Amino acid sequence: MLTKINVTELNHRLNAFCGIMDSTYPDWDTGLIINRVNQYYFTGTMQDGLLVIKKDRTGYYFARRSYERAKDESLFLNIYPMESYRDAVKVIGAECGNTYLELEVVPVAMLERLKKYFSMPSIRGLDQEISLTRAVKSPYELERMINSGKLHKEILTNIVPSLLTEGMSEADLVVDLYAHMVKIGHHGVSRFAMFQNEIVCGQIGFGESSLYPTNFDGPGGAYGMSPAVPVLGSRERKLKKGDLVFVDIGFGVDGYHTDKTQVYQFGAKPSPDVIAAHRGCIEVENRLAEQLMPGAIPSVIYALVMNSLSTQFLQNFMGYGKRQVKFLGHGIGLNVDELPVIANGFDLPLQQNMVIALEPKKGIQNVGMVGVEDTYTVTPNGGNCLTGGGSDIIIV
Repeated sequence: MLTKINVTELNHRLNAFCGIMDSTYPDWDTGLIINRVNQYYFTGTMQDGLLVIKKDRTGYYFARRSYERAKDESLFLNIYPMESYRDAVKVIGAECGNTYLELEVVPVAMLERLKKYFSMPSIRGLDQEISLTRAVKSPYELERMINSGKLHKEILTNIVPSLLTEGMSEADLVVDLYAHMVKIGHHGVSRFAMFQNEIVCGQIGFGESSLYPTNFDGPGGAYGMSPAVPVLGSRERKLKKGDLVFVDIGFGVDGYHTDKTQVYQFGAKPSPDVIAAHRGCIEVENRLAEQLMPGAIPSVIYALVMNSLSTQFLQNFMGYGKRQVKFLGHGIGLNVDELPVIANGFDLPLQQNMVIALEPKKGIQNVGMVGVEDTYTVTPNGGNCLTGGGSDIIIV
């Protein structure tokens, strides 16, 4: 059984969230939380349920399935069994006043069911406020991400090279890699906040496959299994000598992820142009990491770095062709994609113990995607790397 999140930690999270709500929406009365990852953040258990947070800092967790497991796993003070929202009304009453909920994830049908039982004269979103609360990691959270980062480096530096064999498919590598990840401590899933985003363990591509467009919002690509499963490794694309191998995977411990990318060259040495492009990405990562200090503005970091790059380097930077993403890094934690984002429009200052994955990458025609990605904590001395830092292409 995993260690339970202690009451002090849970109270800190609830109070931090309420403080942000008080500042942003002084007239708020009730927060309704449906998303299971957010429920886990505030309660320490992940059930089919409803979490209610009141302005007076009181929280109520109503668990439909499983109440027994919720009681076993969580030290959250107020946990109740629930068969329908009617059971929640019996405890907290129907009047919710100015109500805030996760408009990014709550289906309209579920909202209508909530309206059937609760009186909510005003409904607005609290997605941003929860994201800002979760963006600053506690020592408990950082401990898990530090452990994840160490294992993440181990899997990409020492294990992946031993898995690469001529003639294997991308799907073969995904299967072998996933098995090794779970064996050494990976929690088994890669969770994303983005609506309808799903991925097994990451993006894996041989050669030109890593340039192929996908619906995933990242610089890399993949042929995928089929049009119905566009982000898993292909069964048809086989590894051959001279291929560049692109492995961009999330890793996680006890719910908390790190993000890292490593590039390999199979059966040959990379060309000078490929090496230069890859090392250029390492330099960008290092410059970004130096600026990850409390008070720094993500949009300013993005502009400074992007404006410093040559026109030649910017060609196929952060993607390939017209499919180029507009960020250089993203927050990470219980989800792989969190706040803050190193991009235009993100103007809130960084805070100590935010955790950010930096991922400068560059596509090379007929070769594949090169570049790096590593996970950093924000500190007064700049980014502290949890995943080992950007490294040269590993020749296998």
